[in-house]
Amino acid sequence: MLPDSQVSRRNAVLVLTLGGTIAMAGDGPGGVAPRLTGADLVAAVPGLAEEAAVEVEDFRQVPSAGLTVEDVAELAGRVEKAGAEGFAGVVITQGTDTLEETSFLLDLLYRGEAPVVLTGAMRHPGIAGADGPANLLAAVRTAASPVARHLGVLVVFNDEIHAARWVRKTHATSPGAFSSPNAGPIGRMAEGAPRVHATPEGRPTVGRPLTRRVKVEVVTAALGSDGVLLDGLADRVNGVVVAAFGAGHVPESWVAGLGTLAARLPVVLASRTGAGGVLSRTYAFPGSESDLLARGLISAGTLDPYKARLLLLAHLAAGSDRATIVAAFADHL
Repeated sequence: MLPDSQVSRRNAVLVLTLGGTIAMAGDGPGGVAPRLTGADLVAAVPGLAEEAAVEVEDFRQVPSAGLTVEDVAELAGRVEKAGAEGFAGVVITQGTDTLEETSFLLDLLYRGEAPVVLTGAMRHPGIAGADGPANLLAAVRTAASPVARHLGVLVVFNDEIHAARWVRKTHATSPGAFSSPNAGPIGRMAEGAPRVHATPEGRPTVGRPLTRRVKVEVVTAALGSDGVLLDGLADRVNGVVVAAFGAGHVPESWVAGLGTLAARLPVVLASRTGAGGVLSRTYAFPGSESDLLARGLISAGTLDPYKARLLLLAHLAAGSDRATIVAAFADHL
């Protein structure tokens, strides 16, 4: 039999706040900063109490650019605990700058069944048309719904439901800033309820705690770049992600340096385009995808460079060997 506290939370949603635009307010001239508490956010949503019993915890209060991998690892622990406490689901509010990365890393670390839904706002509460209350209401409705169980970490924004593995912020200021270029949303809100029309297959997780502090950086290919940023990089980082042209191409001047780097540490080849993925055997010139993969680089598949960085970082921090890392990226080909 479940403890009384768990029984009482079967229809409850835990809201964890991290700060961000949704929680920002002005304090004199000069713009806004994270100041609103979770209680403030919940109180600003008409009818929220009719949807689910909501408990609120202020986990952090920072702009999302200030979040760290350690913050997300701690957040994953709190989310796991929430499932054990009997919550039906968890909603996390944060800034949108890093929301696509936070959600993806959390999805790699979270192994529970209860829905975990991230949301935020593009318009802060002090201006007309603030979208935070509507996004928070939709997120709570999704987190409380049985249809969202077993789907892992989700992002609910602008009445669309996205899987963390695919979602990206694709506009700097639009209320419809989030999309999933390679897959589209897996569901939408309709008549106040989540309607899920696609279920992601499997949900790869790291499976072990992040016990090591590691550094993984992204190096971006650009027209005319001579690859100077690759010089000495192996002595400063534990892994590298290359944000390559098109389907996985770099200037020929990069080739020797990348081959040397890949002999010393994991180097992942990703596409900088924002949609599609790295090919494997279509092009054969120096610096092409087939050339780089033959030199030991690991294909990121359809993962963008930022998600590829987090997948590599999480496995290195968990102590995974190269074979495990290669297999992890193969799940995204």
